[in-house]
Amino acid sequence: MAAVKEFSVQEKLVSVITLQKIDSKIDEINKLRGELPMEVKDLEDEIAGLQTRINNIDNEIEVINQDIARKQNAQVEARELLKKYEKQQNNVKNSREFEAINKEIELQELEIRACEKKIKDANAEKVEQESSKDAIKAMIAEKEEVLKLKQGELQKIIAETEKEESTLLVKREKAALDVEPRLLLSYNKIRTSYRNGLAVVPVERDSCGGCFNVIPPQRQSDIRLRKKMIVCEHCGRIMIDGELNESVNL
Repeated sequence: MAAVKEFSVQEKLVSVITLQKIDSKIDEINKLRGELPMEVKDLEDEIAGLQTRINNIDNEIEVINQDIARKQNAQVEARELLKKYEKQQNNVKNSREFEAINKEIELQELEIRACEKKIKDANAEKVEQESSKDAIKAMIAEKEEVLKLKQGELQKIIAETEKEESTLLVKREKAALDVEPRLLLSYNKIRTSYRNGLAVVPVERDSCGGCFNVIPPQRQSDIRLRKKMIVCEHCGRIMIDGELNESVNL
């Protein structure tokens, strides 16, 4: 069985410092993009939501059109029946038949008027829906203009940094393999705990380079000796001496 190589504390520190410096450069690129990726995504989602509203309105208008068509057909049928009953009025044989036909005539006239009112109301609702649709279309047009500008800005930044970012991502993948698995796990956990992504920090002016709390002289001496991994008792970041930090170049 092949022996597993044991890394010295200094070697472990160098590997994690290297990874931190690569990650910090990647973070700088992401900062250049700022909120643009999120803004672009939000605008795309908003436009998609507005388009869904238009689709829903189109469905409602289709239902209204079908309802209008049914009422128009009912009107046609009622008018045909009205003509039929009016013609029958001329051939009645007694008052009872006359009253029955007259009642049917009144019913068809009521049906025609009821259909007219419903068609009028449906058309008014249709106009309202079309107006809402036009307003939403105008909103979409405005947001698409903003989206176009934001996408242009984002694409420009990506184009300017794409090559550098790709190179850094390849370097990061290789650098991560050089970090001891347990140390890498701790590094990633610490890094995600802070907005600036710093998990490894040098001692600067006798203070932690992450939380700026003062580091006692004895602890600073231990850090400079590089005999063991030392973390800040206040923020939990891995601490290194400035000289070692400066010696690691990408």
